[in-house]
This record gives sequence, C-alpha cells and structure tokens, in this order.
Amino acid sequence: MSVVPAVVLIGPMGVGKSTVGRLLAEHLGVGYRDTDEDIVTAEGRTIAEIFVDEGEPAFRALEKAAVRAALAGHDGVVALGGGAVLDADTRALLAGQRVVYLSMEVEEAVKRTGLYVARPLLAVNPRKQWRELMEARRHLYEEVATAVVPTDGRTPEEVAQAALDALELKQA
Repeated sequence: MSVVPAVVLIGPMGVGKSTVGRLLAEHLGVGYRDTDEDIVTAEGRTIAEIFVDEGEPAFRALEKAAVRAALAGHDGVVALGGGAVLDADTRALLAGQRVVYLSMEVEEAVKRTGLYVARPLLAVNPRKQWRELMEARRHLYEEVATAVVPTDGRTPEEVAQAALDALELKQA
C-alpha cells in the first residue's frame, strides 16, 4: 500500500525548503525527508560533484528516482530539489498532492544564498542565471502547486505557519 506525503515543498534553490520542511514536520508531528539528501546519501557525494562528474542529465535521472521513492514511501513532509519539477513524470506524480511552492524574488535569493559557486547551475553570472532558471521553472512550480507561499522578508517560522494556513492543516 502506498502512502501520501502530508506536504510536498517545491521551489528554487535557497528558498528554505529544508528549513521550512523540518519546521512543518515538527508542527505536524510527522517525519521529514529531503530528496537531495537522499541522493547525496545514496551516491556518497555532493550534488555538485554529480553534476561535474556525470552531468545534469545523470543527476536528473537520480533525482526523478529519488522523488518517486519519497512520494510513494513517506507520509510526512517531503522537500524536492529545485529542478525536480522539470520532469513531466514528476509533475504528474505531484497531481493530487498537497504541494507548497515556496517563492522568492532574485533580491531575496542573493541575500540568502549569495548565489555562490557551490550551486552548479549558477556558477557563471549567478544573478542572470537565477533569473533564467526562474523564467524556465516558475510556471512549472505554479502548475503543480496547491498553494504559493512567498518567503521574501519572512522568517522560516513565519513561512511554515503561512504554509499550514494555506493548506488549512492542523498542528499536532
């Protein structure tokens, strides 16, 4: 029998999916799972190393499998990597789930991540690349989202509460 996650978090890198996800899990009294962490654990190396060693297509295949496993096997809060929504099969799996898109503007991304080089997709001209990534992904995030929660200028606790309110979920 397959399980259904309580909440799935999506959004760009650096938006706070991991931090907010842990807070949501705590508020709901459920477990937390991060598909990027699943990949790092399974592969024994960082996502940046996978990108460098094998390229983005190889990483996306690992990501697709990790997302499928998490969505089928975890009944708590699941945080997906920023690019997980690029895959049509993944978007189909998100249909009918409680999906929260954590959004932020480029200025907030700069403040939070510094748009530093450890993000493999942002290695050259990070501001421009972040904007281009968001132009390519924003409509996909919105397509699968049950709720959109802006994170700009909010603490992780405020974002977690906004997500609970948006989904009308009761705290444990």
